[in-house]
Amino acid sequence: MAKTKKQIIEDLKLVDIVVEVLDARIPMSSQNPDIKEILKDKKRLIILNKSDLSCEKENQKWINYFQSGGIPAVLVDSVSGKGINEALKKIEEIYDNEKYENKGRIGKSIRIMVLGIPNVGKSSFINRIAKKTSAKVGNKPGITRQKQWVKVSNKIELLDTPGVLWPKLENDKVALNLAFTGTIKDDILVTTEIGFSLLKVLIKEYSLNLIQRYKLDEQEVNLIMENSKLEDNDKIIEVMNLIGKKRGTIISGGEIDYERVCNILLDDFRSGKLGKITLEKIQYK
Repeated sequence: MAKTKKQIIEDLKLVDIVVEVLDARIPMSSQNPDIKEILKDKKRLIILNKSDLSCEKENQKWINYFQSGGIPAVLVDSVSGKGINEALKKIEEIYDNEKYENKGRIGKSIRIMVLGIPNVGKSSFINRIAKKTSAKVGNKPGITRQKQWVKVSNKIELLDTPGVLWPKLENDKVALNLAFTGTIKDDILVTTEIGFSLLKVLIKEYSLNLIQRYKLDEQEVNLIMENSKLEDNDKIIEVMNLIGKKRGTIISGGEIDYERVCNILLDDFRSGKLGKITLEKIQYK
């Protein structure tokens, strides 16, 4: 992390704007907490990627949240390419021509760096804006360490060796959000614990999504959860049993295979089959 941070700080001298890619489902958890300190006064654009998987209403709230703090933000789906043109347009808007004209850079391209923690779709975003076949434009004069630039458009160039900031697991909630979205790899986690925790969140915020996806009886689910707290793990298990029966995850003895149920929940959430879900919402005081 220290080496990566040092590299980013060094490369910041070469760019005009930093594009920070976040996961629209967990904007805060997918943002490295050191980013503000690293970037200081550098112009920045927030990309809320995977916005096709997050709640549209919450998407707009997050856009407003970042913009109220003076940071422009754009909704993007790097898989389909939706929002890419808007992102490129916003980069041009952010660029302060007058500032760089005074430095003798009239007509020069806008230089950008793309940052993001693993699994937010940073590589997909870069491939989209660079169109993969874009030509590298070589090293800039006056730069001692060799850097390669990719011409994104007639006005924009991308530094093709951006650093990757690793997330800081400041608390359990951040760690769980990163586990839910797959940033923390499944092979180092206990799938049943992650799936169980995700189900608790979904029952509280998106119970209708669960009912519709797994064709559960709404009255039965409401009856199970009525007058119960989410800390009541037995109630969560009862809902998990309902899902398991609907998905045929019954093993010998009539028991439910909870690991399979949890894998189904995680796969359906990550793929969007459970609907558009935002795990982190703006909390207004």
